[in-house]
Amino acid sequence: MATAKKRSSSARSTQKRSSKSNRSTSTTQARKSDQPVTGYVRQAAGSAVDVPVGAALSVADRVSEAAQPFRTRTSAEREMRRLRTQAQRELNRAERRGGTTRRKLTTRAKRERNRARREVTQRRRRVETTVRQNRRRAERRLKTARTRVNQRVNELV
Repeated sequence: MATAKKRSSSARSTQKRSSKSNRSTSTTQARKSDQPVTGYVRQAAGSAVDVPVGAALSVADRVSEAAQPFRTRTSAEREMRRLRTQAQRELNRAERRGGTTRRKLTTRAKRERNRARREVTQRRRRVETTVRQNRRRAERRLKTARTRVNQRVNELV
């Protein structure tokens, strides 16, 4: 019987809570439906003010950060040394890259030059060989033709 009482009392309290939440939800919905425009206007106005203020604060932070190393003489000297070292490092890096690229291009140009020389030499040899072969053939034919002519002349005489 005690458990039945607990169940009925918990059921009643649940009903009370749900009816209260239904009432508050309907009240909130009524307020929301009455003032949707004012909420949007309020939000837009807030954004219109917040954006420039936030931008100004960001700029102020950046200026402060940029000026921070130059507040005292020692920190300014330290910052100048750091910047000089960084610039020197970047200059050395650029010099190395330039030298490397120059060496690569020089090597490539030499390789192409040597390849072209080899190709010209090979073609010259081929042409010279062909000319030599053609000359020998022509000389042989001329010799045989001369021999035939001499034989015919000797036969006629």
